[in-house]
Amino acid sequence: METKELKEIRRKIRNVRKEMSKIGPVMRGTVVVIGTRNKQPYFSLNKDKKTHLIYLGRKKEALAREYSENYKKLLELIEEMTILNMTILRKI
Repeated sequence: METKELKEIRRKIRNVRKEMSKIGPVMRGTVVVIGTRNKQPYFSLNKDKKTHLIYLGRKKEALAREYSENYKKLLELIEEMTILNMTILRKI
């Protein structure tokens, strides 16, 4: 039989899963602005020790920022889920 504490942790895990399901498209990386006079937005990703840039233009900048923020939110939720699951593993 589960303890009250384990039931509470499992409830929290269900809530984290719900939050994860609400997150839209994700992209690891960040929006950077390059240029001294004519500043232009790019999406920057470091992969395999190389920096990859994608030109965004003004129209795609907000969308790329949203995807990047979604990635950060997802990482936070994964960290929370990890701590909760570690707690469960200790208690069972």
